[in-house]
Amino acid sequence: MLVLLFRILILLAIILLVYTWIEYLRSSDRKIRIAKDLNQFYLDDEPKNSKKNLRFVYKGCTFVGEKYVGIAEDSFEVTNIHVTVCHPIDLNGITREDLYFLENELLIRYPYAKIEWKHPISELVLTPLE
Repeated sequence: MLVLLFRILILLAIILLVYTWIEYLRSSDRKIRIAKDLNQFYLDDEPKNSKKNLRFVYKGCTFVGEKYVGIAEDSFEVTNIHVTVCHPIDLNGITREDLYFLENELLIRYPYAKIEWKHPISELVLTPLE
């Protein structure tokens, strides 16, 4: 009886380890960290969930976007996205063209949205081109 109980406990421990490993591989935090290390673009978003903020990484800089729902034409859609940066020091090397690229990527997913960049990103967007 004791041997059977021990085998069941080992089986449960193996199942728990496999589940933990699968959840680790599917983790959005892990994917964002990898994209940040590789200086790639990665967008973590749930389009059907307007309450969950979107997070994205571009050129090693992590951004957070707050979605706001409003009326667009004849339905409720995401109409405003307020984008902030997690660590402003990571903005080193980000150009205005990069911000336009990010806006286009967001507008592809949310065509009715107005993108608002928060400080300090808004300073780069608002300054005139030289």
